[in-house]
Amino acid sequence: MERVIGIDLGTTNSCVAVMEGDAPVVIPSRGGYKTTPSIVAVTEAGKRLVGHIAKRQAITNAENTVYAAKRLIGRKWNSPQVKNAIMTSSYTIVEGPHGDVRIKLRDKTYSVPEVSSIVLQEMKIVAEDYLGETVTKAVVTVPAYFNDNQRQATKDAGAIAGLDVIRIINEPTAASLAYGFGKELDRTVAVYDLGGGTFDISVLEIGAHGVFKVISTTGDTFLGGEDFDARIIDWLVESFREEHDLDLRQDRMALQRLRDAAEKAKCELSTVKESEINLPFIISTGRNEALHLQRSLSRETLEKLCEDLVERTVDICRQALDDAKLDVDEIEDVILVGGMTRMPAIQRAVTDYFQREPNKGVHPDEVVALGAAIQGAALVEDKHEMILLDVTPHALGIMTFGSYFEELIPQNTTVPTSHTKVFTTSRDNQTAVKILVMQGESKKADENELLGEFILTGLRRAPKGHVEIEVTFELNTDGIVSVHAKDLETGQEQSIQVTASSGLTPDEIQSMMSSAQDYLVERRTDEDFEKARQEAETMLAEIERLFPDVERIVGTADFGRDAIVKARSIVERTQQAIDRKDTALLKEQIEQLARTERMFRGVVART
Repeated sequence: MERVIGIDLGTTNSCVAVMEGDAPVVIPSRGGYKTTPSIVAVTEAGKRLVGHIAKRQAITNAENTVYAAKRLIGRKWNSPQVKNAIMTSSYTIVEGPHGDVRIKLRDKTYSVPEVSSIVLQEMKIVAEDYLGETVTKAVVTVPAYFNDNQRQATKDAGAIAGLDVIRIINEPTAASLAYGFGKELDRTVAVYDLGGGTFDISVLEIGAHGVFKVISTTGDTFLGGEDFDARIIDWLVESFREEHDLDLRQDRMALQRLRDAAEKAKCELSTVKESEINLPFIISTGRNEALHLQRSLSRETLEKLCEDLVERTVDICRQALDDAKLDVDEIEDVILVGGMTRMPAIQRAVTDYFQREPNKGVHPDEVVALGAAIQGAALVEDKHEMILLDVTPHALGIMTFGSYFEELIPQNTTVPTSHTKVFTTSRDNQTAVKILVMQGESKKADENELLGEFILTGLRRAPKGHVEIEVTFELNTDGIVSVHAKDLETGQEQSIQVTASSGLTPDEIQSMMSSAQDYLVERRTDEDFEKARQEAETMLAEIERLFPDVERIVGTADFGRDAIVKARSIVERTQQAIDRKDTALLKEQIEQLARTERMFRGVVART
């Protein structure tokens, strides 16, 4: 049976896991890393970089290095979150052809799902290297508070990467699966998930028979470690401006150096009380004078800078418990997920609010990927008896007269579900009605997300309010919304299956899939060549080391001179294959090199 991998596509880092026997394991990369930075870059030569290698060159190539793409995925160009990103990013964000967001790197413009697909493709390669087989199926996690468009964009990213995303599941739910898997637990838990870009809180009931039921979930898709870093950057920029009357944000390389320093200081301050930030030659003045930035940041100062961010997470926790109709003392365990939960101020705030020490039994960076792997195995195998009952994070409904939002499926409804409501016409002799399908929590329709629209025609002419229209919403486990409208008297009906949009057309997705596949073939070829080159160069070095001894021992005999000429020829052809990057020829030469090396060793050993 084909293996299904679980991928935590994170804002800052991503992680991939798989079931090995009856236990989920995180798959390390070739470098031994359990997580991979969600960073993509394009070099001056047009080469694509991803992960650790992209992060290492971010300062010298700031304008062409993308980080935190997850904060932009599935968003509209005119959203406040995109405006914020434009102001603070070192890379260039532009408007796409469908009112979506695109990122300019060198001479090419990428969609956000395409950037995310590069990270997902790297996770696919890491898994295939580890498993020694091709992987095509994955469960990918998203923040619980992601809307339908953001979920669809993540699914599109998977398709571009060559992955069949068989299920999108919520990050806190995945964490709870890893926490409760294989244990006969019967308890109510809260999953507090504060990552690099997003915050979620989910309240779940875990049953002893493998039932995981989400009671409520809420969050903020623009609240995370990036915002904590931004507070440090603001603090550094302002103090530098006061001292030198220069704004470091105007220099992209300086901004990237500030980002790196802020993230490093924030991480250090989880274990020490004070961190030194030292950035020599941060910027040059017009007089060609280099300026340096040196500051000491204390944990206390950091906590003051970020106090309101921590409080925002607590307010959201309060909302989740209200939605779940539970008191704090009914929560039996609090699970911390995401790198930001290492911050002592976060741990104190969680302890104070929930009136208990959080559970330290899960790895905050790995638990989501592990849960995704568990869910993946459960979807294709019968042996894992597990029932997962999740909820819709946003209310679903239609726009009514006066631009109001009338919800049919309330927020935190367990899926799959179906709800029906009867509406009446708003004008005399109205023969058609437009149904606008929306998602969100605001009573004002224009403040919610439009998912789709259709028109029910052929209504009988009647006074205002005399034609009754029955609207039915159905929501399945994959988050697909079907809407059905029917004139109750005439039976005239119309329906739509609402498929959320990532801002990409099917043709664009197909084209991106092809180029991603071309890149993968090219990369595999490069890797094959690199592996062969290293093997050949090791043998070449040994042969060159043995040459003087072999020439001294057999160089005077005819057969010896022939053998030496032949060996020199093999060495030259190998070098030519390396210079021409001819993998096929190099592999042929490796066999001959191996024979030459064995012969040389034998000659030297006999004397």
